[in-house]
Amino acid sequence: MHSAPKLPAPKLQGGPKLQSARRQELGQSFQDGGAHYERVRPGYPQESADWLIPAGARDAADIGAGTGKFTALLAARGLHTVAVDPSADMLEQLRRTLPDVTAVEGTAEHTGLAPASFDLVTVAQAWHWCDPRLASTEIARILRPQGVLCLVWNQLDTAVPWVHRLSRIMHAGDVHKPHFRPPVGPEFTGLESHLTRWEDAVTTEDIQELAKSRSYYLAASAASRARVSANLDWYLHEHLGHAPGDVLQLPYLTQTWRAFRIA
Repeated sequence: MHSAPKLPAPKLQGGPKLQSARRQELGQSFQDGGAHYERVRPGYPQESADWLIPAGARDAADIGAGTGKFTALLAARGLHTVAVDPSADMLEQLRRTLPDVTAVEGTAEHTGLAPASFDLVTVAQAWHWCDPRLASTEIARILRPQGVLCLVWNQLDTAVPWVHRLSRIMHAGDVHKPHFRPPVGPEFTGLESHLTRWEDAVTTEDIQELAKSRSYYLAASAASRARVSANLDWYLHEHLGHAPGDVLQLPYLTQTWRAFRIA
C-alpha cells in the first residue's frame, strides 16, 4: 500500500504583487514550447467573448496572445484582429492555426501598433505578467475613444474540493481571491466583471501535461518537476482511482473584466 505524498501548501494568488524582475523571469519560461502550450491549455467559453465584445466593433488587438486561444474567438466573429506576443515561438503556432490574423512581436507596454486603431484590446491570461500602469497607458494609446480594455482569466474552480487539491499539487497560483479586481490605469473607467462556469473534457494524461505548461513547472528544478509529476500520478490514479485515459470534466471559471477608455 502506497502512502500519500506530502502535498505542497496552498499558493493562491492575492499576495504581494510580483516584482518586475521576478515577473520577467517567470515570463521567460513561456518563450519556448508553443506547440505544447497550444495542445494542452484550455480555450475560452464563447459566452465570455460575447459579453466582452461591444456591438459594432471592427478592429481588435489581442495582447499576450500566446498561441491564439482567445484570438480565435475574436477572428471567428469577423473582427480584423492583430495578435501581439513577445514569444516568436508562440506566434509561430498562432500563425499556423490562424493564418488570417496579423501576428507581431511586442508587449503590452510596447505594442508597436498605430494609435487610435482599435475598438477593443483583449489581454487573456496575461495581465499578471504586465506592468498595469505602463500597459494601461499603451493600450489607451492604441484604442479609439471609448474603446474597451478586456481582461480575461481562466482558472480552476477550486470551490470543487477535488479540484482545490489538484490546484495545490499543480502549484496553480492564478486562483484569485474573492473580490479580486485587476488594476488598471486612470485612462480607463467603468470596470465591470462577468463570470462563466464551464467544464473542459480532459484525460488524466492531459492534466499531467497541463501541469507541465504552467510557469511553476517550467521554472522549477528537475527534482521539483519530478515531485509534481509523481504527486499528480498518485492523486489522479491512486487517490481518485481513475485509470489512464479516463476522461474527466475539469471545472473552470472564466473571469472577465472590461473597462472603457476615457475619451
